[in-house]
Amino acid sequence: METQNQKDLFLKLIQENRGIIFRICNSYCQTKNDREDLAQEIIYQLWKSSHSFNNTNKFSTWMYRIALNVAISSYRKTKRSAPVIYLTEDDTAFNKSEETGHDKEEQFELLQKFINELPELDRALMLLHLDAKPAAEIAEILGITETNISTKISRIKEKLKQKFSAIK
Repeated sequence: METQNQKDLFLKLIQENRGIIFRICNSYCQTKNDREDLAQEIIYQLWKSSHSFNNTNKFSTWMYRIALNVAISSYRKTKRSAPVIYLTEDDTAFNKSEETGHDKEEQFELLQKFINELPELDRALMLLHLDAKPAAEIAEILGITETNISTKISRIKEKLKQKFSAIK
């Protein structure tokens, strides 16, 4: 990024896709300070790697890849307690059920807890899946095959169902 136009374009793309950074920081950090530090590190690494962005790919896909790599590396270095994924009610299938608001809230909290207990790669996979990314894009971001993505998602869903069944 050498010219002012390139810098402006980069900042515009970061601003347009800032939700990616927020979701990842919320998924891998528990405190506000940790989330802010991780966000700064992600933006720094995006800037540092900006020369590797290929215009034939979507910026958000490239951004996810960099951001998740930074988050996972940071998580491994710090070895903190299980990170928290903050989901919205729209991220789950529970909003379609006919349960009371209280039951939905309890299930929603359990889902967050169960996802937070997943290994790093599985947690990243579910974050992307809940963000409605297609399997091809998830595969590109995580560097694994589409078939593997589908298989892993199915297995994770089955584990989550078993955990829900075990508490009933």
